[in-house]
Order: sequence, then structure tokens, then C-alpha cells
Amino acid sequence: MDKQEIIAAIALTKLKGIGPAIAKTMLEETNSASEIFMHKKDLRSVFPDATDYLLSLFANTDDAMRSAEQEMEFLEKKNVRALVLTDDDYPQRLKACDDAPTVLFYCGKADLNRSHIINIIGTRKSTEYGKDVCNNFIADLKRYYPDTLIVSGLAYGTDVNAHRAALENGMDTVGVLAHGLDIIYPYAHRKTAADMIHAGGGLLTEYTIKTTPEKMNFVRRNRIVAGMSDACIVVESAERGGSLITANMALDYGREVFAFPGRVYDSSSIGCNNLIKNHQATLITCAEDLINNMGWENPLEKCKNPKAIQQELFVELSREEQAIVNLLKNTEDKHINDIAAETGISYSNVSTLLFELEMKGLVAAIGGSRYRAKSF
Repeated sequence: MDKQEIIAAIALTKLKGIGPAIAKTMLEETNSASEIFMHKKDLRSVFPDATDYLLSLFANTDDAMRSAEQEMEFLEKKNVRALVLTDDDYPQRLKACDDAPTVLFYCGKADLNRSHIINIIGTRKSTEYGKDVCNNFIADLKRYYPDTLIVSGLAYGTDVNAHRAALENGMDTVGVLAHGLDIIYPYAHRKTAADMIHAGGGLLTEYTIKTTPEKMNFVRRNRIVAGMSDACIVVESAERGGSLITANMALDYGREVFAFPGRVYDSSSIGCNNLIKNHQATLITCAEDLINNMGWENPLEKCKNPKAIQQELFVELSREEQAIVNLLKNTEDKHINDIAAETGISYSNVSTLLFELEMKGLVAAIGGSRYRAKSF
């Protein structure tokens, strides 16, 4: 996109009183931020219904333009992309939301318009149960749709657990920030953020540099997490919290919301259990639940073709594949964690190998990250 158009779009966000909804309406009318500023003194020639208040907001745009030019210098120096609402690379799911940000700042390579994008959110005080849910769910999802983009907020707890599980499983993940790209908050997650970018994911924000991570910024950024995704998955949540705000935003945007259930008396699962009880979220326990409820095609269905299975029976197995098959033949079923422990194969490799064995029709997933050998 033209440099001056980007500067004009950023300047539009700097004008006090011009919120995302107004800016979006103006851009939809003109398809150009530069044109809006060109007509700042005769705004009604472009927007006949412009109010006196709106005209007053454009009375002095010098400070906004200078600030936008400084932002542009930072973007060019740090190789950060500015995605304007009118840009084809702007997240199109988010664009459909009335309060979509005018400009997004993106440091990363992942396509923000992939076929499958989900967000995984939850409490900042996650338990071992919540961490296991993140790890197992993402490893499970990789077997079906390894190209799914995982979105979260890089916060403590569930957010960073989801990002790290995605990295461990070789899946791209994007963190949506509540501040500018000149800092990383929390500081403890700097390495994870760098790993996300290096692995092909990225960091995304609507905030310009020198924006501090204030409380309301986190609430506002949640609409981006919700709006750019196909589905919202809540892992753990207290009775109140930011993840429930995001889930409600997702519902308002017409997105599907899913929740993992927890024990009745666990404070970290009250929010999830209430979402399910109040029919605001669909209960899930594994990736297949998500796929079935979303109506996504199940790529493993072809393994149910008996002829294909018989052909695969004669395929030579690797040493590690054979070890997994031998283990499962001698038991009714096993959890993926137990398979990794008993075979001595790393968790991420076991996940990949199980997917290959499912495709060959030798192993079946039975939900909850458990597997059994198929008999013929």
C-alpha cells in the first residue's frame, strides 16, 4: 500500500473523537484515508451528512499527521507491516466487525486470512489441567489441520500456554498485543514472542509505539482476538475475567464458542462450566469435537475405507511406528502422554507418528487424546 495512504490512515486513528466505527464508515465511503484528509476543509463535499462535531475534529490535523509520520519511521526501521482496513491482507473476518481497527501493525509472516483460524483463551492463573488441555488439544488438532492458525494474547496462563504448545507442535501462532510493538508485555514472554515470529507466526496490535499496556487496552484488544477467528476456545476461566469478555465478543460477532469442562468445585473452571450450562458455549474434549461442530471436513475419514485400509496393512513401517503399533496391540487404548513415555519417543514426534498411522488405517483416535490399535 502507498506510504502516504498508510500515514493518512494512522493519522485518522490519532484524531481524538474518531473511533474505529466512525473511521470504518468514512473509509468505506471513500476507500482512501488520503482522500479524507485532502477534503478536511470541505468534508461535506465527501460526506454530505457530516455533523458540525465531525468537522471540528478535522480543524487541526497537524499533530496527528506528525505522530503518524513518526510511527511510519518506526515501521520502516523495524520492518513492521501496517495493514489498513482497505488492504487485501487485512484480516477479512475482523473487517466484517463494526468496530474493526482502522490500522493493524503486524510483525510476522503468517497469513491472517487462512482457511482455519481459532483463538485459545483462558485464565491467567492456569492449572496443570489447563496446561495439559492446551498441549493435548493443539497436538490433537495438528493431526487434522496442521495449517490452523492459533491466536491468543501472549498473557500469563492459558495465552502463553497456547502459544508455546503451538510452537512445540510446529503450528503458526499469532499474539495480539495491548500495546505498541516497541515493547513486549509481560517482559517474561519476550523469548516466546521472538520464537513465534521466527517460527512463522507473529505479533499483531492496533496500538502505536509508546502506548503503555493499560487495563482498558486489554479489553479492547480482545475484540481483535475474537473477530479475526472462526472459533473461540475457552480452556479455563474463573467466574469473571477477560476470557469471558472475549467469549461474549465472539458471540456478538456470530463466532462459535467452545469450552472445556472442569470439575464442579474448581474455581478455574467455573467460567467454562457456566458457559456450557447457559448454552453460550459448546462442550468439547478434543479436536474432533471442534471439527465436527464447525462442519469442517474430517481429513481422516478416508481411513474408514476398508479397501484403503487393507492396502495400507502391507506398507512397511518405520521402527518408531512399529513400536507404537506393538504397544497399542497389547492394550485396549492409551493416552498420547503414556504412548510417548512407554516408547521413549518425544511427545511432538508421537503426535506426528499417530497421525501417519491413522492415515494408514492402523490406529484410531477415540477422543480425549486416547488411541487404540485397529483390528482386522
